[in-house]
Amino acid sequence: MAFMPPIGPQGTQQAPTAPPPQSPPPRPLTASALAVDPGAIRGCLFRNTYIWPTNGQGFWFYPTFVGRTSVSGFRWNGFFWMYSGISLDRIESFTCF
Repeated sequence: MAFMPPIGPQGTQQAPTAPPPQSPPPRPLTASALAVDPGAIRGCLFRNTYIWPTNGQGFWFYPTFVGRTSVSGFRWNGFFWMYSGISLDRIESFTCF
């Protein structure tokens, strides 16, 4: 599945202009056993969001699009924001600000 960025006013995808917070937030006590509900993560659109995947390290994400089975936006790589996407069934938990 290809992740298509939504088109911004100038025909380009708009990345955040500032880095995310330096420290990750505390991990939520509840985690999803199944896929994250698209309606739940939709409330994080265009907000700094920390994602804990089902495997691997957590990361800062700036979601710009939520589909039925995936979310796409910008992932912080430690130096800059890069466009990325993740399947909702690969997200264990998330927190947005």
